[in-house]
Amino acid sequence: MEKYDYSELGLKAGLEIHQQLDSKEKLFCRCPTRIRDTGESNFEFFRYLRATESEMGEKDRAAVEQTKVRRKYIYKAYDTTCLVENDEEPPRGMNREALEISLGVAKLLTMKPVDQMHVMRKIVVDGSNTSGFQRTALLASGGVIETSEGPCGIDSLCVEEEAAQKIEEVGDSIVYSLDRLGIPLVEIATAPDIISPRHAREVAEQIGMILRSTGKVKRGLGTIRQDVNISIAEGARVEIKGVQALDLIEDIVRREVERQLNLLFIRQELIERNAFVCQEVFDVTGLFLDTKSKVLQRGVKKGAILAAHLRNFKGLVGREVQPGRRLGTEFSDRAKTAGVGGIFHTDELPNYGITKYEVQALRDAIGAKPDDAVVMVADNADKARLAIEAVITRAREVLEGIPEETRRALPDGNTAYMRPLPGAARMYPETDVPQIEISHEYYNSIETPELLTERAKRFVSEFGLNKELAEKVAYSKDLPLFENLLETYKKDAIVNATLIARTLVGLVPELRRSGVETDHLDEEHFKGLFAAISAQEIAKEAVQELLTALAKEPELSAEEAISQLGLSAFDPAEIENFIKEMVRERGDFIREKGPAALGPLMGIVMKEYRGKVDGKILSQMLKKEIDSFMDQG
Repeated sequence: MEKYDYSELGLKAGLEIHQQLDSKEKLFCRCPTRIRDTGESNFEFFRYLRATESEMGEKDRAAVEQTKVRRKYIYKAYDTTCLVENDEEPPRGMNREALEISLGVAKLLTMKPVDQMHVMRKIVVDGSNTSGFQRTALLASGGVIETSEGPCGIDSLCVEEEAAQKIEEVGDSIVYSLDRLGIPLVEIATAPDIISPRHAREVAEQIGMILRSTGKVKRGLGTIRQDVNISIAEGARVEIKGVQALDLIEDIVRREVERQLNLLFIRQELIERNAFVCQEVFDVTGLFLDTKSKVLQRGVKKGAILAAHLRNFKGLVGREVQPGRRLGTEFSDRAKTAGVGGIFHTDELPNYGITKYEVQALRDAIGAKPDDAVVMVADNADKARLAIEAVITRAREVLEGIPEETRRALPDGNTAYMRPLPGAARMYPETDVPQIEISHEYYNSIETPELLTERAKRFVSEFGLNKELAEKVAYSKDLPLFENLLETYKKDAIVNATLIARTLVGLVPELRRSGVETDHLDEEHFKGLFAAISAQEIAKEAVQELLTALAKEPELSAEEAISQLGLSAFDPAEIENFIKEMVRERGDFIREKGPAALGPLMGIVMKEYRGKVDGKILSQMLKKEIDSFMDQG
């Protein structure tokens, strides 16, 4: 049961989905799209970035804020990266494989491609691009998908390069890895047609299914990210970046609606109180020279403790806006953009070793009345001033309404401030990459991928898989391997679609749940496994034992593991003699039970030869011998 009537609140939401493409090379160089162990980098270098002007002579507001604090960006480079990633060589022509994968996606979304594709530079100065911008190109527009809530428009599909991967932050330095920089990705932006949290998830799932239908997208954590744009009637558009798990989308939408509503309630109460934000920054360092608070002692040593005076804000700075997050948290997020650790405010004091006498001395020093709130920041003078000014700006915005901003998704479904929403000054043309013609003939030559939903239906009708198994394998990351094996064994009498599918999406997950390191299994292991079954070198019953052994010793081939486990080829004469002897010894039991003796005796045979001989073959041999025994009287 939803907490809110989203229609009544005027919820409007849209998604931007970023999906890495599984191409062999990066978008603007010929380096492989391989993610490396960050501990094995070949060399490092660093950059300092600044906001640049657009063609119109304007600086993007988001870029300006991000460069207020001078940060050092350190980059790890590898023998699989090149001078293009280092921004020491111009980009090469766009990767045609990535372009054609993207055109296939556009076809599935019923989009119209541009006649001529132009690459643009999108200013990004958070260090995630060595150049200070990301290359992106609009490829198609005007698409639509059908949902349970009606059609949802697909406004645009862009081809762009992935950013570098952030490794760690050390003081004012941020370390990035260049292995991810330049991997091709598509950015798909929907129209603001999403009307509820559940609808947001449905749209994301459907677009995700369409992307995976190409068979040419990367899988795994971090390879797909959803950004959510959300607003309500009296609120503002907020972009929430980096939602990696589908399970989080619904909570993200719900909690952003909750945040905006709570901020509107706080604003109304502040207006009724005639609240006011003083512009003056107060230096209160002298009040805490003898403080026992360790956090403030560190602030004094660093250089400054500064304060802001918020008239008639008492009790509201500590008011919750999202579960576990308060208005004071919003102030703290803004302060942290200056590089400080956080803030203190009087709604939570005395605390942190700060006494009630020190709180009162603080109030007296800046002229704060009982209904006022005071916010403090402790750090070196420059950082502290930037931080307290950011708090003052955010406090003034509380009185004005909901600020438009970019926020980052948190693991619990809440969000935190990142930067202002970027404006038009963020984009300008890329002069190093020539435009690409997208003719009707070229677009029509691109094969339209088969949707996973249709593929699952085909697996049922053509190969006899049940509906559940067909859907599991169609949506599995092992789909390409399944189809490859299916092609190899399409006329095989022993290895069939059901056996392959149950192994890949049934048995392997079971082994993983039981603690077997199935990630060590590769395609060659499975190819060797099914080759051995097809050649009747092992029985189907040996699959679990063999895969477990290969997972423990992945350097072994399937053939080597079979030999090591003693699962090698059987001797039909030996089995026939074993069955004849067993039937003779249990003659009285067979005479009593007749054909019903097959089941109990089969258990004995299977115990002896499980994993070495196919159960179907053993059953036929045993039945033949029982029938012969009974015919002899």
